[in-house]
Amino acid sequence: MNLTDHPELADRLAAAYGLGTLRGGARRRFEAQARRSPALRAAALAWQERFAAMTELQPGEAPSPNVWKRIEIELANQPQTAVATAQPLARKALRWWRGAAFAGGLATAAAVGVVVYLAGEVDQRGSQLAQVDRNRENLARENVQLAAQLQAQPAIQYVAVLSDERAAPSLLVTFDPAHNTLTLKRVGAFQEGPEKSLQLWALPPSGSPRSLGVLGAEPVIKLTAAESQVRQVPALAVSLEPKGGVPSERGPTGPVLFKGALLQTP
Repeated sequence: MNLTDHPELADRLAAAYGLGTLRGGARRRFEAQARRSPALRAAALAWQERFAAMTELQPGEAPSPNVWKRIEIELANQPQTAVATAQPLARKALRWWRGAAFAGGLATAAAVGVVVYLAGEVDQRGSQLAQVDRNRENLARENVQLAAQLQAQPAIQYVAVLSDERAAPSLLVTFDPAHNTLTLKRVGAFQEGPEKSLQLWALPPSGSPRSLGVLGAEPVIKLTAAESQVRQVPALAVSLEPKGGVPSERGPTGPVLFKGALLQTP
């Protein structure tokens, strides 16, 4: 089955591939089709970028010491302990039931013990309720922080894989219209010289190419762009230009090194 004819299924498989849950023959079949389809490669790379960003949302935390304390309390309050303690007391009370004075003293001691036990239970339950309240407050704060972090994550709606003349991927391009940000990630080994710059161009269906910006030397480059600059643009290209790039109206003056289709994500 050709996944490019089923975009919804292709996107789900790309997400599973990026997460690492696509295994065995299904993973091999997906990789085989991705080698022939730039759209599948772009979708898989885009999902990998999303999952990589989400792993940074929350720092790891060690369990609270209160967790171990609550476990010890629960173990101490198991019914077996209470039964084992009550049986010797019952036998002892039975042997001495005829002693009225002793029985009265035993009853008084038992009453005091019950009062002490109940007081301890009240304190314990109060501590547990206070801990529950603190846990709820912490969870509420974490939810607020997580919501803010998720809101700041890019909402990728356009993606392109720019390849060289041998069809080897060199740049992954994603566009986030919510933040007006083009993100370019170098996935190839090409490095321009100190006197040259790479320049990104939008290739509209008609008319001259339009410059979208000059790339820095960093592994990940972010450029500011409006959605109107990339909407209905079928392809992107990168040319090698003099240091600092050339004006947009002149168009590319150097060789076009990389190009690829710009696809809108489902």
